[in-house]
Amino acid sequence: MQSKNITRSQELFQQAQSLLPGGVDSPVRAFRSVGSQPLFIDRGEGAYVYDVDGNRYLDYVLSWGPLILGHANHDISRVICTTAQKGTSFGAPIPLELELARRVMGFYPSMERVRFVNSGTEATMSAIRLARAFTHRDLIIKFEGCYHGHTDSFLVQAGSGVATLGLPDSPGVPTVTANQTLIAPFNDLDAVKAIFQSYPHQIAAIIVEPVAGNMGVVPPVEGFLEGLRGLTEEFGALLIFDEVMTGFRVHPGGAQTLYNIKPDLTTLGKVIGGGVPVGAFGGRQAIMDLIAPAGPVYQAGTFSGNPLAMAAGVETLRILENPIVWENLEARSKQLKDGVLSILRKKALNYHLQSAGTMFTLFFTENPVSNWASASLANREKYAQFFRNMLDYGVYLAPSQFEAGFLSSMHGEHEILLTLEAIEQSLV
Repeated sequence: MQSKNITRSQELFQQAQSLLPGGVDSPVRAFRSVGSQPLFIDRGEGAYVYDVDGNRYLDYVLSWGPLILGHANHDISRVICTTAQKGTSFGAPIPLELELARRVMGFYPSMERVRFVNSGTEATMSAIRLARAFTHRDLIIKFEGCYHGHTDSFLVQAGSGVATLGLPDSPGVPTVTANQTLIAPFNDLDAVKAIFQSYPHQIAAIIVEPVAGNMGVVPPVEGFLEGLRGLTEEFGALLIFDEVMTGFRVHPGGAQTLYNIKPDLTTLGKVIGGGVPVGAFGGRQAIMDLIAPAGPVYQAGTFSGNPLAMAAGVETLRILENPIVWENLEARSKQLKDGVLSILRKKALNYHLQSAGTMFTLFFTENPVSNWASASLANREKYAQFFRNMLDYGVYLAPSQFEAGFLSSMHGEHEILLTLEAIEQSLV
């Protein structure tokens, strides 16, 4: 293990702090919770990123999930460049929107209509507005530790970003707005039942990450998602699956296919943009037809459906339609998981690796994690040391105990073996 020379990154971060709040444009990038300073990235290639000092890192952040085909995929880069030569934005309909919509619906049949937006936050915000309009109700149920973007309604017990920085519920969120969001522990169906019994005619929707990814990876316990579906049907509320992270990551058809649950609305992002900013929400036609101009619920965006995102998304999903791509991703994910578990047994370390599809988190805690209360017991100092050790071995993990790691199709057997070797040396 040898510490990297990151002089140029340090110089740029010093400059950034006089230009950007905290020196970054998204909080977790600041590396504060791991006792370090951020790397400034120069380029990516396949499974690797290179910082401005020339150091190479095997990347498991992958832009926080979108890069399921790795960095600078040739086919995606080609279609982006070709599309850009024709224009980057028109603020008008383009044929690519229709092609991407058809491909998304092919993977997600529950989405009978889809609206493209620019981010996952826009998608979840719009889905909540739509749910309230459809049900004529105001209250929303979300779960502790689940993150659905930085809209006011969701910055209550909001998981990784807030938890990583040790922040309380965000200042600037009006109390009246926060009071419209009801909180339950993830994987606790009885708590959700109790909320419905207290507000039987006031809850518009449940929004849930079907596999939590923003307190680290936490799969649903048996019967939890089925129970949510049953309760929403019983009380006339909608079920919204936030698959911004899990979409194409836990299964090509998302968690709803993996667990055979049909939500009323689904939000997507990340992967469907192929590395270009994008989001989408969709669901039953009767609900989606309330969106303007088909209906009275207003939602708009100058860059929604922009050519670059649509072209990159079409090419990404075209590649993912090949079942061999997913089979290889699953094989490498299993190789990584089995290898880490073997190391933990050999070293007699009672830490917990939790995974779903191509997502994973190593929790530095003695007990399995099923909700935010158990996730929050993880030893953040041990994770921070592990993160720094792995970085010295050339492996780039998320700079937070409460984030997911991701694999790409470019993480081959060689990359997994390198990662396992680094993990064995880094766990102390």
